[in-house]
Amino acid sequence: MINGNGNGVCVPSSETNRLHLNPATNHQPDSYEDFQLDFSPALFASLERYLPPAMLNAERQVKVEYMMKILKRYCPDGERIRAQRQREYRQKILTNYQPLHRELYTIHASSFFVPSFLKAINENSVESFRSMMAEPSPGIYTFDMFQPQFCQMLLNELENFEKWVHDTKFKIMRPNTMNRYGAVLDDFGFETMLDKMMDSYIRPISKAFYPEVGGASLDSHHGFLVEYAFDRDVDLGFHVDDSEVTLNICLGTQFCGGELFFRGVRCEQHVNSDTQQEELFDYSHVPGRAILHRGRHRHGARATTSGRRINLILWCRSSYFRELRRYQHDFSSWCGECHRHKKERQRQAVAAAKRELMKIEGESAPAAEPAAV
Repeated sequence: MINGNGNGVCVPSSETNRLHLNPATNHQPDSYEDFQLDFSPALFASLERYLPPAMLNAERQVKVEYMMKILKRYCPDGERIRAQRQREYRQKILTNYQPLHRELYTIHASSFFVPSFLKAINENSVESFRSMMAEPSPGIYTFDMFQPQFCQMLLNELENFEKWVHDTKFKIMRPNTMNRYGAVLDDFGFETMLDKMMDSYIRPISKAFYPEVGGASLDSHHGFLVEYAFDRDVDLGFHVDDSEVTLNICLGTQFCGGELFFRGVRCEQHVNSDTQQEELFDYSHVPGRAILHRGRHRHGARATTSGRRINLILWCRSSYFRELRRYQHDFSSWCGECHRHKKERQRQAVAAAKRELMKIEGESAPAAEPAAV
């Protein structure tokens, strides 16, 4: 059933509210910052490109209602209440915190990114991406990304924010359950900037290299800074990220240790399975240099033995991929253990077929002639 919205735009009925697999890349989404929503306005702007073509030119209110019905199918009431409290918490910070470098809160590509990264993004091809990066282990990509001045300004902004937190005794939420220090960048004004970074700079790379985990449909993020030092978090235990694709960029400063160690990509069922020798990989951080990997790539961070290390982490997520994953049982296209099990099943099937063929050939072979006397 198709309904009208009063402006001559046809709107699919609520019983069939669905998103499209491929986004309308040339469509410019509306802004939803002035709406009181149960979810982030940036999420609605990202999802808009995945609306059915008939919906793209509908009124904002109509599009919001359509997307809300989809989101509510997969988000329990408790999650929406938590999101409402999160918005109120962020608003308190934004109302009272005075940024040190306001120019950081909007993307300025030429002053943020190194030329090699910008050139590859502008050319937007697999060849251009590979020309500026290394793949030291399958599915792990490293490349220079941030200018030194940008790194320093972001470090100064973090220091300014932490000073404000200390002076006002404001209790802030830490990045996740594993990090006791650091700050959520989205909470003090960076949400729009990071959404633009994901949408325009990380999603093109993820589309090329991580299509099997929703790399082409990244539509939300969680951005934060982590701090490692003797009097901060020292290391980080073995884990997987709550993301489809993770961007990790070292900002500085002077430090020893803190290497990342990777131990293979796993689905939920196999997250605790053994690591194969070929899956072992260690990575040493370099300020300004990024490492990109699947969120389900198991990893951890060794102890920072001296100095202070600060990293920007961007967890990039795809609501479309997460919806699909609910109905899938075979993750062999990206889970190392699923892939090994599939290859073993194929090997056994081929071996069984060979045995059966040999049996048939043996039964059909002519009887041997009796020996001459």
